[in-house]
Amino acid sequence: MGRVVVFMVASADGFYEGPGRAFDWPVVDEEFGAFAVEQLAGFGGLLFGRITYQGMAAYWPTPEAEREDPRTAALMNAVPKYVATLTLEHADWGPGRILRSTGEIAELREQAGADLGVFGSNGLWVRLLETGLVDEIRIMTMPVALGGGRSLFTGIHSRVHLELTDTRVFRSGNVLLTYRPRPAG
Repeated sequence: MGRVVVFMVASADGFYEGPGRAFDWPVVDEEFGAFAVEQLAGFGGLLFGRITYQGMAAYWPTPEAEREDPRTAALMNAVPKYVATLTLEHADWGPGRILRSTGEIAELREQAGADLGVFGSNGLWVRLLETGLVDEIRIMTMPVALGGGRSLFTGIHSRVHLELTDTRVFRSGNVLLTYRPRPAG
């Protein structure tokens, strides 16, 4: 069985998107790039919601992505992708597969031989967290305050206790916090 591992970037004040869905603020440097490649290489597949999948599919298979970040582009384009959606018919940026329910995601997790990474896809991962399908949450907190936007845990309906299992401080001021969700009580 694989694990479902969520990776999110967040501002110091807890937002994953700035006002107007702005995403021009992450602190990305060589050290972050090396971490991204290391993390991505450890996943046997990526699980996305429709909006994040479409955004990633519009960028990673392009010459610009290959030029800007060839190692990450190669990994992003090769890894199997799973899209949780009720509206898309095909996952053309592949290898890709459409998943229609949390039951299908639970089955995929059970059958996976390696971890499944979830990047972005806030609505999806919060839903998976509340149904007990998230095994680890990695939050890269970045040294910038946005003052508004969409909160990291937007959409959560009940309390979830998180056990801090690891921290890593980057030279840029980014801090990676790794949590394991645990049952309340």
